[in-house]
Amino acid sequence: MYVINEAIKPKMSIPKKIKTNHQPRKRFGQNFLHDTGVIEQIVDGINIQRDDWLVEIGPGMGALTEPMLKQLDSMTVIELDKDLSSTLRMRIGANAHADFNIIENNAMHVDYHQLYQDYKDTTGQDKQLRVVGNLPYNISTPLLFHLLNFADVIEDMHFMLQKEVVDRITAEVGTKAYGRLSIMMQYYCQTEYLLTVPKGAFNPPPKVTSAVFRLVPFANKPIVANDEESFAVVVRECFNQRRKTLRAIFKKNALLPTLTDEMIETLEAQGIDMQARPETLSVEDFVKLSNVVI
Repeated sequence: MYVINEAIKPKMSIPKKIKTNHQPRKRFGQNFLHDTGVIEQIVDGINIQRDDWLVEIGPGMGALTEPMLKQLDSMTVIELDKDLSSTLRMRIGANAHADFNIIENNAMHVDYHQLYQDYKDTTGQDKQLRVVGNLPYNISTPLLFHLLNFADVIEDMHFMLQKEVVDRITAEVGTKAYGRLSIMMQYYCQTEYLLTVPKGAFNPPPKVTSAVFRLVPFANKPIVANDEESFAVVVRECFNQRRKTLRAIFKKNALLPTLTDEMIETLEAQGIDMQARPETLSVEDFVKLSNVVI
């Protein structure tokens, strides 16, 4: 079980507005959201219900935390920076919320299955996690793949990331942004682009424009790979040589099997053109490809 800081108790009496001299830390990829209009759009887009089991990753100064918590009975946040978690503890204490918990840990090291089980054991409620966060851009992709390992206990995820990455995650087949990240995320989840966030909405302003998107893990995937690890390898290796045709990619790649005539016939019978390039294949096409060649 995780060591979770004691929830803030209503008896605490702290001024409503707490000033801090916290300086954003580059090593944590910190950029703090301050635009109230953007904050309102994000919270509205999440569509919070009072009894939701919500986990926020990287709450920072609490720009999203406080308005979300007003709509919830309970909430847990994961914050690596101890200075920020201490400040946030005081901020939420000022609002006297009785069930607000802070986990001081790296979100990449958290076992969300255990977090789900702890909540279930404590409350008696069998509710999936709703995960929210303004993710540090320097660890965003590894963290997304980490969270996919826990898709069975996650209802949905709402994140803010670099717009370029969100474009890739939500890209349609055949577009310039479509690639490995598109396929892997869309294999596990429904993806939806929600809104664009300008640089000026943050302090300090990041060098890139941001965007908010939604991931909803499939309870039952529309199509399932026979071997998901092999499927991931096929997708990765194909997009490492995305300008080549499928036939050429499989011909000279030590990590992929050599295609037999029988394999090629089977793939073509399933509508896979071996002269096509990777960006023209749908998620379903890549699953078919993986199931035949592995």
